[in-house]
Amino acid sequence: MGMPYLFTTVFMMDKKDAPLVSVLMTAYNRQDFIAEAIDSVLASTFTDFELIIVDDGSSDDTVRIAREFERKDRRVKVFVNGQNLGDYPNRNQAAAYATGKYLKYVDSDDTIFPDGLRYCVLSMAENPSAEWGIIYPAKIPRQTLMSPAESIPYHFFTFPFLHCGPGGTILKRDFFFRAGGFPVLYGPANDMYFNLQAAAKGNVLLLQDIFYGYRVHPMQEQTNQFSYLYNYSKYLKDALENLELPLTSKQINWLQLKRQRRFAVNISRYFLKTWNIGKTRMAIEKADFSWRDYFTGIFHLAAKPSGGN
Repeated sequence: MGMPYLFTTVFMMDKKDAPLVSVLMTAYNRQDFIAEAIDSVLASTFTDFELIIVDDGSSDDTVRIAREFERKDRRVKVFVNGQNLGDYPNRNQAAAYATGKYLKYVDSDDTIFPDGLRYCVLSMAENPSAEWGIIYPAKIPRQTLMSPAESIPYHFFTFPFLHCGPGGTILKRDFFFRAGGFPVLYGPANDMYFNLQAAAKGNVLLLQDIFYGYRVHPMQEQTNQFSYLYNYSKYLKDALENLELPLTSKQINWLQLKRQRRFAVNISRYFLKTWNIGKTRMAIEKADFSWRDYFTGIFHLAAKPSGGN
């Protein structure tokens, strides 16, 4: 099944004067946070970057604040969308403006640590066969590199390390486009689908150091728990069906049953908590979930298939 992506302009050729890294910052009504986010990027000890800020039709002072930084620092480039695209379509739009070898997302309500950009870039440079890197703050050998045949089973059967937002990754720009960019069908779970897609297509570098500061606040998309309820199930259903994952058919079937069980439990809890029949039915429809899925999932007690660690 084809996935709809949004790219209006794609610069696929490197320029001789292009920076090594394109830092991508998307924004929508972030006047309270964006100055701190921009300051953190400009304070980086690694300086060979461009900071691309793409505003998605803010109605507050976000653009004015960003423009002030653009006037003071030639590395800052501000773009304003003619219409609101939404979170992940706008992330794709920001990538389309990039000219650097690497893409590093820094959200407009987060910060990157002074040595964070340097750490990510040098780690990738030291591991040229890595197509992308993802934060993995646990006890592992430094700069562990995983092939698709290693990372996908590890994620599903050992530790779900691919559940990470764009701010916790660094990607080669050409790989981002070859991987297809972010999907736009799964709301706040678009990044989780993309991470599976990327892990299935290229070697991933595990980055042990924490290199960015993540802010939690009420205006984040992740606070929409109703959207997560069905999108978390839908993205995984489609990923297991459509991506070329290095898993056996038995493993995929077990993971689908596990997903069905999780959604059956979560939707039951949601209904018992809210007694909202309309929204419960809506979530079931959006998750592409049937009563057969419900009963096969709720009684799923099968042992983990061989091959899962």
